[in-house]
Amino acid sequence: MTNVSPSIFKAYDIRGIVGHTLNAEVAKQIGQAFGSAALAKGQTAVVIGRDGRLSGPELSAALAAGLQASGVDVIDLGVVATPMVYFGTHVLGTQSGVMVTGSHNPPDYNGFKMVLAGEAIHGETIQALYQAIVKNSFATGAGSYRTHDIRKQYIDRIVGDAKLARPMKIAVDCGNGVAGAFAGELYRALGCEVTELFCEVDGTFPNHHPDPAHPENLQDLIRCLQETDNEIGLAFDGDGDRLGVVTKDGQIIYPDRQLMLFAADVLTRHPGREILYDVKCTRHLAPWISARGGQPLMWKTGHSLVKAKLRETGAPLGGEMSGHVFFKDRWYGFDDGLYAGARLLELLSREADPSALLNALPQSISTPELQLKLQEGENFALIGKLQNDATFPGAEQIITIDGLRIEYADGFGLMRSSNTTPVVVLRFEAETEQALARIQDEFRRVILAARPDVALPF
Repeated sequence: MTNVSPSIFKAYDIRGIVGHTLNAEVAKQIGQAFGSAALAKGQTAVVIGRDGRLSGPELSAALAAGLQASGVDVIDLGVVATPMVYFGTHVLGTQSGVMVTGSHNPPDYNGFKMVLAGEAIHGETIQALYQAIVKNSFATGAGSYRTHDIRKQYIDRIVGDAKLARPMKIAVDCGNGVAGAFAGELYRALGCEVTELFCEVDGTFPNHHPDPAHPENLQDLIRCLQETDNEIGLAFDGDGDRLGVVTKDGQIIYPDRQLMLFAADVLTRHPGREILYDVKCTRHLAPWISARGGQPLMWKTGHSLVKAKLRETGAPLGGEMSGHVFFKDRWYGFDDGLYAGARLLELLSREADPSALLNALPQSISTPELQLKLQEGENFALIGKLQNDATFPGAEQIITIDGLRIEYADGFGLMRSSNTTPVVVLRFEAETEQALARIQDEFRRVILAARPDVALPF
């Protein structure tokens, strides 16, 4: 057995650095462990796919070999967006799938996002795969292997679902991630004129990082909208499960505000139902949902965690600040940036001025996600300490479902441990600049009391 590093088994996926903590031998063992877990749940076939990373072909082949060695049949979709693997588990009837993707991480990273018997696995289930590898306790067999091209089925399904009221002119920026292989065709099929930016799939990401959560990665798209007659801009992360949106006048519509538009629409068909959102989202979201007859439900950050809560509650819609949006209304409940883009265009196509509709959604002064960088493991220790020791005079509410979200009359501050990298993620929102500064001062005080040596990102 190879020495497999426990560090790659994260909270909701497996992720490592190629050539260091991740290689073909590790990928094969992950395949054996996952195949064994699938068989134990009565599954006989697994769908796999990979993004555009340079290490994808080797890791994907090794994964397939491991799955087959456990006795599971493999259906290989080839180079696809992550949601297309999720889609495959539904339409090909496997219920289980593995996507080889490093998502938005740097080019030397890769990893695995996994659906086991219909559930996006996380936490203990991922740790159980590690334990199976450590103990070398795998099922054995000789599974078959075949390839399947799911592109047409996927695009046809979306085009059959989302209907635009008029043709639109849009720009899409895929940051050389795998969404670039599909976005242009999909949105043209919906009736859009599409300007494509960085849609050539290139695992070195030569133009900018494929992560629409960070404003610097949206500057090319903003410039494109200024210089052309495109009405709206869509941006995607490296594996196509997250959506970024930019208006004609260069405003970034963060996913918590996108969710307002989606919630208003979904609640017309599902009155009184829960709408899920994560702890990073704006405080304007809950009153917005309530005003439209829905039940706002704040939950932990993490695509697997939100998906599990969505299943548990039967909610028709969920979303995360990072850009994962989960439609159970007219769709399957998994996060899909390309599909979310189609749903957004359906709503915007009813407007003469789509940007005006988006810009009018409630908002406050807010920071993007800020990252306090620490050593491996220190992020969890720091948040644990602050949950126990920190005091926040003047706070209206202290929410501890995921880190610390401190609600004030005029804003909020959040700090939570990232589950994927050794950082504490912070975000602030307030009604005035003064309130923002005051809330940040409070956070500065408690963090520096616990860790005087850290360099704060605010």
